[in-house]
Amino acid sequence: MSFKPLYQFAVLLSLACFSLFALASGEQQIASAFKNKVSDLQVNSSGYVVRVLADDEQGSRHQRFILKLNNGQTLLVAHNIDLAPGLKNLRVGDKVEFFGEYEWNNKGGVIHWTHHDPAGRHIDGWLKHRGVQYD
Repeated sequence: MSFKPLYQFAVLLSLACFSLFALASGEQQIASAFKNKVSDLQVNSSGYVVRVLADDEQGSRHQRFILKLNNGQTLLVAHNIDLAPGLKNLRVGDKVEFFGEYEWNNKGGVIHWTHHDPAGRHIDGWLKHRGVQYD
């Protein structure tokens, strides 16, 4: 009897559980950071688009949109489109996963650094939308 299929299933199940825990953990980190007014926190989570804003064209250009997390908290995502491609056909209701830096504000916070750092001084971030990673 071969245990290879059972082993592969166990590995896949473990990875799936870890991924779900990491996303829930990221949401908890963000909620705690908001409550305690903490900034400069690298986080990984996801949310649903509740508003698509006009691009910020001042200085470095940023694609901007508001995400709502499962816990109800909202975040402004400011994605630098001078360093990474913008999300294509972004619409209200779309799910977006992110890995970036949280900055506190009184409206829920901002996620930025969702792109690579060409200078190599900051951890690279990304956004995932409809199966495509933007970094």
